[in-house]
Amino acid sequence: MTSKELPSVTFAIAAEENDAVHVSECPFFVISGDSQGITAKDMWNEVKKHGSFDHLQSEEKSMPSEPGSLVGAAVAASLTIPAGNVRSATFSLAWACPEINFGDGKTYQRRYTKFYGTTGHAAAKIAHDAIQEHAQWESQIEEWQKPIIEDKRLPEWYPITLFNELYYLNAGGTIWTHGLPPVQSVSTIGKRFSIERSSSDVERSAHLTHSDGTAVSILERMGSVFEELHTPVSVNAAIGTNLLQKGEENIGQFLYLEGIEYHMCNTYDVHFYASFALAMLFPKLELSIQRDYAAAVMMHDPSKRKLLDDGKSSTRNVLGALPHDIGMDDPWFEVNYYCLYNTDRWKDLNPKFVLQVYRDFVATGDKKFAEAVWPSVYMAIAFMDQFDKDGDGMIENDGFPDQTYDVWSVSGVSAYCGGLWVAALQAASALAREVGDKGSEDYFWFKFQKAKEVYQKLWNGSYFNYDNSGSAVSSSIQADQLAGQWYARACGLLPIVDEEKAKTALETVFNFNVMKVKDGRRGAVNGMRPSGEPDSSSLQSREIWSGVTYAVAAAMIHEDMADTGFKTAAGVYETVWSEDGFGYAFQTPEGWNTEGRYRALGYMRPLAIWAMQWALNPPKIPKQEVKPKLEADSLSRQHAGFQAVARLLKLPKEKDARSVFQVLFDYTCKRITG
Repeated sequence: MTSKELPSVTFAIAAEENDAVHVSECPFFVISGDSQGITAKDMWNEVKKHGSFDHLQSEEKSMPSEPGSLVGAAVAASLTIPAGNVRSATFSLAWACPEINFGDGKTYQRRYTKFYGTTGHAAAKIAHDAIQEHAQWESQIEEWQKPIIEDKRLPEWYPITLFNELYYLNAGGTIWTHGLPPVQSVSTIGKRFSIERSSSDVERSAHLTHSDGTAVSILERMGSVFEELHTPVSVNAAIGTNLLQKGEENIGQFLYLEGIEYHMCNTYDVHFYASFALAMLFPKLELSIQRDYAAAVMMHDPSKRKLLDDGKSSTRNVLGALPHDIGMDDPWFEVNYYCLYNTDRWKDLNPKFVLQVYRDFVATGDKKFAEAVWPSVYMAIAFMDQFDKDGDGMIENDGFPDQTYDVWSVSGVSAYCGGLWVAALQAASALAREVGDKGSEDYFWFKFQKAKEVYQKLWNGSYFNYDNSGSAVSSSIQADQLAGQWYARACGLLPIVDEEKAKTALETVFNFNVMKVKDGRRGAVNGMRPSGEPDSSSLQSREIWSGVTYAVAAAMIHEDMADTGFKTAAGVYETVWSEDGFGYAFQTPEGWNTEGRYRALGYMRPLAIWAMQWALNPPKIPKQEVKPKLEADSLSRQHAGFQAVARLLKLPKEKDARSVFQVLFDYTCKRITG
C-alpha cells in the first residue's frame, strides 16, 4: 500500500510447485525501518542453510509492520537435479495498481480491472495466470515474430529494430483505462460545450441517408446545442466511447506520452507517424484513440491558457480544430496541454486526422467507426477552409512553425502541409463514399483535384520545394516532403504526385539528406540545401529525426524503392541500436544532429518503423479508382452547405500569427542563409 492518498500498489510473487519442485515461502522480512522480525540477511541465510523456508517459525512469518518501514517477501523453489540433466523452476512477479490519478483529481480504473477486479487479490491472480499461461504467451509471440525474423529478403538489422522499437508502447508512460467515466462524480464544467452525439444518436443516424447533406446535419446540431444550458461533463469532453453504438465493444481508452521528456498524451502530429504500430498490432486501441479525437473536434472549450511564444492567452480548444494532444493533467477533459504556439492555427493536424481515420477504416473495415466519426471528418476539412487565402483550393502556411516541425518556419504553399492537405481531401471523398454521402464524395473530390494542381507548382525538376514563399530557404530539400504521398499509398488512395516525380524526389532526398551525412550512417537530415549542406535556418531543419527517417523509408518502399528505403533506415539502426552507435537502445530519441548528439530521449515517433512493415506487407484494402473531372457548377448546393459550416468555424483574424521574437528570429535566419 502507498501513503499520502496515492493509488494503492500490491505486489505478488509466486513459484510453480509440481512433483519435482517444492515451494516454500517467507511472507515477511524487514528491509529497513523499526519493524520487528527477520531481516533480509536472515532470509538469505535461511535459504543458504536449508535450501527452503520450511524451517522458519510461524511467528517469524506473520509479524506486523510499522509505519515507515520497508518490508519484503520471498518464495523458494527447491529441486534435485541429477547429473547430466536439466530441470526448470518457474517464478512469476506481478503487481496491481488498479487506479490512475491525474493532476486535476480525476481517477480512472485500469483495463485489467475488468477481468481481475480492483481488490488486493488481483496481483496474486495475475501471478497465478502468468505461471499457467506463460508458455502459451511465449509461443504466440514466437509465432508472430518468426515469419519476419526468418525472411531472408530483409536485412539482418531490420527485425531486431522493428521489434525492439515496440519498447515504447510499454515504456512510454502508457495507460489503458477500462473505458468508463472517472470514479468521481462530476456534473458540469463551466461553459464548455460539445456538439457530439450520444451513442443512441449515432446509432440512429447511421441508418439515415445523407440526402439532406452532412452540412445541414451539422448546422442543425450546432444550433440545438447552443440552446442547451446544462449537459453532462462526459459529453463535453474528448471521450470517444460516447461514439460507440449498441453492441460495440468498449475496449477502453489508451494514453501514451509524446516522450519521456515531453509530457503530453497522444500528441497527434507525432502519433501520425507512430500510429502504424497500433494500427497493425492493436487496431481496436487505435480506433479508440481516433474516436477520442473525433469527439475533440466536436468540442469547444473557451477556457484560457498562456502561450510561451508570445505570452498571450489562447482558447484551449475551438470547435472544428484537432487539438495537439489529449491533455496531461486532465486528459480528455482539458486537451491541448501543449503551450508553445496556438495549434488551432497549425496546418497539419486536421489533415492528419482525416488521413488516419481513413487508413484505420480501410485497415479494419469497421463501418460503424466510419459512420460515427464522419461528421468530425467533415468539420475538420471545413475548418481548414479558412487557411486557403486565395481560394485556389490549397491551404497556405502562415510564416511561423505551424506544423509538427514547431521551430522551423514555413510560409505559403508547402511541400509538407500542402501534400497532407491534398491527400486528406481525397481521403475525405473516399470516406464520404463509404458512409453513403454522395454529395460530399463529389465535392471533396472536386476540391482534391483543384488542390492537386496547385501542389504540382512546387516541383522544380528534382524535388518539391520546401515552400513557395521565395525566401532564402524555400528551395530546401525536406526529407518529409512526400508525407502526403506516403499516406495516400498506405491508404490505397491514388498518388498525389506522378510516380516518376515521387521516385525522383525520394532519390534526391536519399542522395542529399541521407548520403551527405556520415555516408548515410545517421539517417535523413530534415532539411538540406541544394549546395549539399544542412539547412541551418532552425534547430529542427538541421536535425535527423528517427521517426521521420523511418517514414521516408516507408515512402520509398511504397514507390518500389525498397533497397533505398532500407539503406535510409539503416542509419537509425547504426545510431541507436548498433554496438558501434551512441547507446540509445530502448530510449530512441526524437532526433540528433549530424554528430549524433541527441534531443528528447525515449520518444513516440520512432514507432514509425512499423510504417515500413505496413509498406512491405500491406493489409488488404480497397483501391481508389480514378474518377471523372467534376465541374464546380454541379456542386453549388454542396458548396453552399460547406461554406456555411466553414464560416461558423472561422477563427478571429490575427495581425500576425508570429510573435515579435519569431519575426526577428526569421529575419536573422534569412540574413544568415541569404
